[in-house]
Amino acid sequence: MDPTRVDLSALPVVEIELSRLSSVSSPRTSGEDPDHVETLLSAEWELPPILVHRPTMRVVDGLHRLKAAQVRGDTKIQARFIDGTESDAFVLAVEANIRHGLPLSLADRKRAAVQIIGTHPQWSDRRVASATGISAGTVADLRRRGGENGNEARIGRDGRIRPVDSSERRRLAADLIRNDPGLSLRQVAKQVGISPETVRDVRGRLERGESPTPNGNRRLRAKQHPLSLTEPDLGHALDRERLAVLEKLKADPTLRLSEVGRILLRMLTMHSIDGQEWERILQGVPPHLYGVVAGFARDHARVWAGFADHLENRATDLAAGVIA
Repeated sequence: MDPTRVDLSALPVVEIELSRLSSVSSPRTSGEDPDHVETLLSAEWELPPILVHRPTMRVVDGLHRLKAAQVRGDTKIQARFIDGTESDAFVLAVEANIRHGLPLSLADRKRAAVQIIGTHPQWSDRRVASATGISAGTVADLRRRGGENGNEARIGRDGRIRPVDSSERRRLAADLIRNDPGLSLRQVAKQVGISPETVRDVRGRLERGESPTPNGNRRLRAKQHPLSLTEPDLGHALDRERLAVLEKLKADPTLRLSEVGRILLRMLTMHSIDGQEWERILQGVPPHLYGVVAGFARDHARVWAGFADHLENRATDLAAGVIA
């Protein structure tokens, strides 16, 4: 069983002596935040149990709670134990520290991603990104800088093994799409062995008359002009066909005449701006807010990706007659 997939809330709570615990190897390089410790000391509610790696007695999650207990003069603290390897324990520590309490800094999350790439080289970029709270593109860039590209396959967030070099599978997906355009993204993905998002990219390339496999030119341009959003990579400059689809959606009475439909249309329209407008917005972000705004953008991107996955799943179920 993968320790990083364990339901931590289901683990039993025990009381353990503070003297037995270790706080080394924390993903938080800056150490404890005194203000956060003070907040915990003044809390009127019961603090949740800390998480401890049983083989090493290292605190995986709860260093600030441990510090608060030490300041209060406590000798024991409530904890949950996890087993597994130290590298898996580190992953759990990172995941815990990006989801609640005092979040890890962007620099700490990147350092954690580099460490996880080293200890879990078979993990996909998206799975590492999910564990560290950064984008899959950033993980891929960190992986390239480290020279790690020799694995033939990686394990994704869903636990499935997928090949790193998917060029041949992309071509197979393209053949399936050409022969049966009515197949859903998930149906093609399941037959070929790639992700639905990759199938989406293949379909988009075919619609634009491009090769189903990336040629790398767009990535090269992005590196040469890192602030240019006039390319479709970041600006998502909409072509005429997509704008026409948006206009049809606006005219659809099932959307236009319902409150939820109008909210969706406003959201789609808000994001349907060209590359030059994205560039103007980018230039207008104050430097001291770069990290904050980037975090919000990544969070919203994950929400949209999850929204798209749910819609595709429903479309597949509808086609299969699972839902009416």
